[in-house]
Amino acid sequence: MPLALLALAVSAFGIGTTEFVMMGLLPNVADDLGTSVPTAGYLVSAYAIGVVIGAPLLTAVGSRIPRKRMLLLLMGLFIVGNLASALAPGFGWLLAGRVLAGLPHGAFFGVGAVVAARLVHEGRQARAVATMFLGLTIANIVGVPAATLLGQHLGWRATFLVVTVIGLVAMAALARLVPSVPVDAHQSVGRELRALGNRQVLLGLATAVFGFGGVFAVYSYLASMTTEVMGFGESSVTLVLALFGIGMTLGALAAGPLTDRALRPTLYGSLATLAVVLVAFRFTAQVQWAALVTVVVLGAVGFMTTTPLQMLVMNKARQAPTLASASNHSAFNLANAGGAWLGGAAIAAGWGWMSPTLVGAVLAVVGLAIAVTAGLLDRGGRETAAGTSRVVAEGPRPQENAHQAVTSSSTRASGS
Repeated sequence: MPLALLALAVSAFGIGTTEFVMMGLLPNVADDLGTSVPTAGYLVSAYAIGVVIGAPLLTAVGSRIPRKRMLLLLMGLFIVGNLASALAPGFGWLLAGRVLAGLPHGAFFGVGAVVAARLVHEGRQARAVATMFLGLTIANIVGVPAATLLGQHLGWRATFLVVTVIGLVAMAALARLVPSVPVDAHQSVGRELRALGNRQVLLGLATAVFGFGGVFAVYSYLASMTTEVMGFGESSVTLVLALFGIGMTLGALAAGPLTDRALRPTLYGSLATLAVVLVAFRFTAQVQWAALVTVVVLGAVGFMTTTPLQMLVMNKARQAPTLASASNHSAFNLANAGGAWLGGAAIAAGWGWMSPTLVGAVLAVVGLAIAVTAGLLDRGGRETAAGTSRVVAEGPRPQENAHQAVTSSSTRASGS
């Protein structure tokens, strides 16, 4: 594994920690700033808004910036956003800090996914992208619980100061380990926008919004399900969330090689299994050991959708994949907000704490229907290892010739 992938994974760990840790710190923030927990919940939405806005905007602005420099600039913005959050004098400033910290999220993963795919040989692109996302999943096992515990004992500001330090370490790793990756000489905002308008790319983004929305319809209320339905105490919530994170990690590890082998079947299978597991969770939640096993499986099949969706949009926008890749993270955050809202609406309607599982199952089925429709419409729709490798046609792989300029598009596409 190229060490550059480790630098990308460390960066993903920091981003994942700051994205999800607010869910565990809401009571502390609310008490310290003199607001209610529901109002403090806007801090979760603020980050998601930053991702949705920043992913296409920053990617478009940085379309002509060399990839390594762009990664460093985005990580710098991430550091500033978390430092601003740690030093925020009031709720409004903290809200702004959260938006600022979320702005580079999608663009970083969009650029990082393209870089990761070009660091490895043909047939291993999906595994490289999955390795980067591994940092995001490990954040849910280690980063979020540890950061939450730190915030509970030393104050929420300490949490964001630690995340700022993680960002500095990630920036140093990126500067040291990631090779120079030039942009395509023909790259432009217009070319990126045209690639984003590809029908298959748009259908892939729609699949992410609905399919992954099914995950967040349940994940957003997993803590309440743990205490209200599964029969565990509040002290067990961290364990249940960590089990979900373990499932996410297992899903990421499995998704890479499966996507390299058969992209669309992996996507179809993960979405179909997700719908089944969500329905089953409604019943297994009544038995503690079965509920814990289901939580792990739910995390695994839910996150297994991310790698094939990422590779799909990058492949279909292969002439200019960065904006499409970044927009995929906007889609995931729309799924986060939409799934949580629909799951909450079901609970508010009096349908019970487990009603989000059925909402999630419906969303997963809709996502599967969109994915299958896209596959039927795709005349050349065989996403195999050879198919996913086409994403690297944008430029030369750094491990081939890190110091040699590219002189023709044929050289750029020559491969491993």
